[in-house]
Amino acid sequence: MPNFLSKRWHGLHHVLSLVIMFLLSVGLSYYHWVPGLIGLLLTIAAAVYMYIAERAFRREFKQYVQTLSYRLKTSGTDIFQQLPFGIVIFNEEYTVEWHNPYIANLFQHENLVGEPLNKLFPGLSSTKDSQAPIELTLNQRMYRLTVRDKARVVYVNDITESWAIQKKYDEERLALGIVMIDNLEEVAQGLDDNQRTTLLSKVTSMITDWAQRYEIFLKRLTSDRFLLITDQRTLRILEQTRFDILDEVREQTSDQKIPITLSIGFAAGAEYITELGQWVHRSLDIALGRGGDQATVKFGTRQTFYGGKTNAVEKRTRVRARVVAHTLRDLIKESYNVVIMGHRIPDTDAIGAAVGVLKAARMLGKESYIVLEGVNPSIDRMMELLREDEKIAQRFVTPEQAFGLMNSNTLAVVVDTHKASMVAEPKLLSMTERIAVIDHHRRSEEFLSNATLVYLEPYASSTCELVTELLQYIHDRISLDVREATSLLAGITVDTKSFALRTGARTFEAASFLRRNGADSSMIQRMLQEDLHGYISKSEIIKHATIHYEHIAIAVVAEGEVKPQLLIAQSADTLLNMSNIYASFVIAERPDGLIGISARSFGQINVQVIMERMGGGGHLTNAAAQLEGSVDEVAAQLKAVLKQIDEEEGLFE
Repeated sequence: MPNFLSKRWHGLHHVLSLVIMFLLSVGLSYYHWVPGLIGLLLTIAAAVYMYIAERAFRREFKQYVQTLSYRLKTSGTDIFQQLPFGIVIFNEEYTVEWHNPYIANLFQHENLVGEPLNKLFPGLSSTKDSQAPIELTLNQRMYRLTVRDKARVVYVNDITESWAIQKKYDEERLALGIVMIDNLEEVAQGLDDNQRTTLLSKVTSMITDWAQRYEIFLKRLTSDRFLLITDQRTLRILEQTRFDILDEVREQTSDQKIPITLSIGFAAGAEYITELGQWVHRSLDIALGRGGDQATVKFGTRQTFYGGKTNAVEKRTRVRARVVAHTLRDLIKESYNVVIMGHRIPDTDAIGAAVGVLKAARMLGKESYIVLEGVNPSIDRMMELLREDEKIAQRFVTPEQAFGLMNSNTLAVVVDTHKASMVAEPKLLSMTERIAVIDHHRRSEEFLSNATLVYLEPYASSTCELVTELLQYIHDRISLDVREATSLLAGITVDTKSFALRTGARTFEAASFLRRNGADSSMIQRMLQEDLHGYISKSEIIKHATIHYEHIAIAVVAEGEVKPQLLIAQSADTLLNMSNIYASFVIAERPDGLIGISARSFGQINVQVIMERMGGGGHLTNAAAQLEGSVDEVAAQLKAVLKQIDEEEGLFE
């Protein structure tokens, strides 16, 4: 090709020469006609020669182009046939129109034209209109498929080697864990030194054997804490076993009055080792906050819980309650004012706890307010009682009014929830850096991580119980009036189902303190009375109940019948009172358009885990969830979750 370009340049050069020769001939003829004629003849001769040369050049160039096209076509076809990746062209029906030999060799079939794409590449049809590559295994090798819908082309690349390297890298990445003995102090009370040492040695030996079984490096940090170092491959194996060490320790120490339980926090998938360290401590905190006897795994963005089959063990000492009370007292004193919030559509426990914190702030001389958002018919009688006291009534404000009360030195106290998304007005929390959380629910993944003070005790029957204990340490001479004491006792009564569930010694001690301070049980009874219409509606719901797995009652209200959340919860409570029923679930459409589920159990089944898998939460024996969709869809989802849990670990284990 350069030769042709050179000849073309010379051709242009010759044309210029002819022009110059012609001009010279004209110039010479001006002086004498003979030189001019000779120059003109030479110019004509040169022109003829150049014409003949140009024709020869064009003929030669045409032959060169034809030869080059043939060479390109031949080599291009050869290269296309030998490409180290597959190419499939498909039509509008997603069937193969053409493929290169790579695809034929892959499927060991000479001609695959007419075959459906989803038959050759299972799962490919689900990526229609998607530009994201998918990975699948064919003939024991890993391939990456890239679909170009507009061009109707699929590119197939063998990534087996790179995939294997990536898998090995992922499996060998660091995973950290911490094992903590939940209740060593509670179990060891009453034991002599020899018995305590023997018990601790037994548990330590079990943990050590478990670590050796899975080749985990174990380092004792304190008498009740152990550091675990392993890799992500082993962590996945531990998740498959659902951390069987939890059950082993509990069963092997069941001869004690209180079996020993473990809490495990694990973390993996962090980019930096410092971040991994923060994750593992946070995972352990969540496991402890959910009541212990369980493992929490933070694997990248995924948070998973295992265990949690027992109720949280009640703490026998009030040391932490006293420390928290003194810290809360200092926070109140150092704050400009106090704003108290429960969850949206508050219940008796949230209102009672808020009234208790309001009392503490008033006794310390600080302006305090309770943010009330949403209406719950179940607390109408309670609110009527509180509004009879003008000092309390004027302290209830709307979220809009609360915005004018907030500043950077305001103490925001959140009661009966630890989720920012569930408080009466989440935006209020962003207006201050001073936040205290008092709650008795098992800790969930969503948590107010920027709280200054957290008092989260899953063993407690209610938030009112926790607030009642705090009041006794916040002020030396605490004095509650009848309405305040009754509100706190009402919260305890409702959450314990009249002291039938989730009660411990400290629950009755708190109730006794409130009774001494004037709490009126007959007034509580009047608060909790239900009307005839509500009782009939509850009966209608229960009528739809069916029994599953011999001991689980599920009541699904007909599509289109709207029921308030309170009625759904009460129906679940009533179902649980039926003989041979270990757990109850009631599903119905709520006035806000969501589908509500209330779940109850006596403890043989962890309804909290079931509701968490459906996007909700709660306690081991009391949980709920709110979902979008239809009643039938939610009921089918619940049954699928129950089946999955039964297959994984058994519903009643």
